[in-house]
Amino acid sequence: MGALLGIVGLLCSLVSLACAILVLIHAFQKGGVVQGLLCLCIPLYILYYAIAKFEHERKKLILTVWFGVIGLYLVVMGLTFMLAASSSGG
Repeated sequence: MGALLGIVGLLCSLVSLACAILVLIHAFQKGGVVQGLLCLCIPLYILYYAIAKFEHERKKLILTVWFGVIGLYLVVMGLTFMLAASSSGG
């Protein structure tokens, strides 16, 4: 069960990375170097940029998948920690 949760967590991470790269490419191309560097260097700025400034014909789909996958990842990691805690007898 733990291996399955690990695989699901890995897939969620990869999908989230792909969505973040789409936003990051847009930040460098349309927003300029400053916006791109802000997305890279300031941890939550990419979320602000994605919501406020990201313009793409499939913005709703990209952001829905991105935030949904982040939520699913948090649930999977929570289940993994609960499973590990229960198996260790704690």
